Amino acid sequence: MRFCCGNCIGDRYIKREVIPSISENEGTCSFCKAHHVQLVKPVALRERFELLLSIYSPDPEGKLLVEWLKEDWAIFDLPQMEKAHAKDLLSEILDDGDIVRKPFSPLRSCHTNSLEEWDGLREELKHRNRFFPEMGLDLERLRELFPHLIFDELTSDKLFYRARIQSARPYEKSEMGAPPEISSTHGRANPAGIPYLYLASTVLTAISEIRPHTGEKISVGEFLIPEGLKLVDLREPKKTVSPFILDDESDVATLRGDVMFLERLGEELTRPVLPKAAAIDYIPSQFLCEFAKKCGFDGVVYRSSVSDGMNIALFNPMMTSCRQVCEYNVSKVSVEAEPQ
Repeated sequence: MRFCCGNCIGDRYIKREVIPSISENEGTCSFCKAHHVQLVKPVALRERFELLLSIYSPDPEGKLLVEWLKEDWAIFDLPQMEKAHAKDLLSEILDDGDIVRKPFSPLRSCHTNSLEEWDGLREELKHRNRFFPEMGLDLERLRELFPHLIFDELTSDKLFYRARIQSARPYEKSEMGAPPEISSTHGRANPAGIPYLYLASTVLTAISEIRPHTGEKISVGEFLIPEGLKLVDLREPKKTVSPFILDDESDVATLRGDVMFLERLGEELTRPVLPKAAAIDYIPSQFLCEFAKKCGFDGVVYRSSVSDGMNIALFNPMMTSCRQVCEYNVSKVSVEAEPQ
């Protein structure tokens, strides 16, 4: 008899809530080969997967179900869960070896207008109406989606970093926080005059974010973010949002369209922006962060556009303070380019 685990499924809710509640033993997963994990019989997940798969219908021009699950929800997304292994597991979950070989497409009800609404709003905010836009966006739906994106990786010993290019001397701890209001310029998350505290997950990410030159000296401050803060995590919505928490087919279909919208919002915060265009191009992401703050969140988490790490923008810079400052010398700056 074969068993699966939360790692090979890849869904956060299945891994953290469902499997621990029904697992009766631990060991090595038969599919992804993870060791010392909680195991379940694949068929024990059948009912949950049947609801999710009900939003796809047979279509000779479509794709396999495992392809849709990877593309839409990042399920079976581990490198070792290649298509053959994913089909094998899904066939055991559904107790049906034939359905996994047939092509499907999403139902028409999976489409939402959120992407079109956002594209229209971002252009209006940038070029026509800044404070009283006419383009509509379902902000109440966005308010409902934010709780699906709670950042849950804060620990009592996890350090985050802020970097500043030195002039004549290293900066003191008291100088490593957010700038004062009077000198706060526009940023990816904040409008000019409203300072946020930008932190990075690694020293290298923090230094990369300030685009230094070779030979420059950098002060890097260490910060601890208090546990319990509510942060919206827009790095990988497909891996954060779970369709398995829903119990209605129409809700699952709507969520599929919403996830595509959330992916676009995550790209908004990560998109590389040229310095000369930043004042305009940052406006949509500033609008997004302002709305997250209005919804009661303490900050946003997003991917870095210049590093493999992540960044956090805290709306209230006083929520944390610098613990210590270390000095670094920039020994090399690398550049990658692609032909257009």
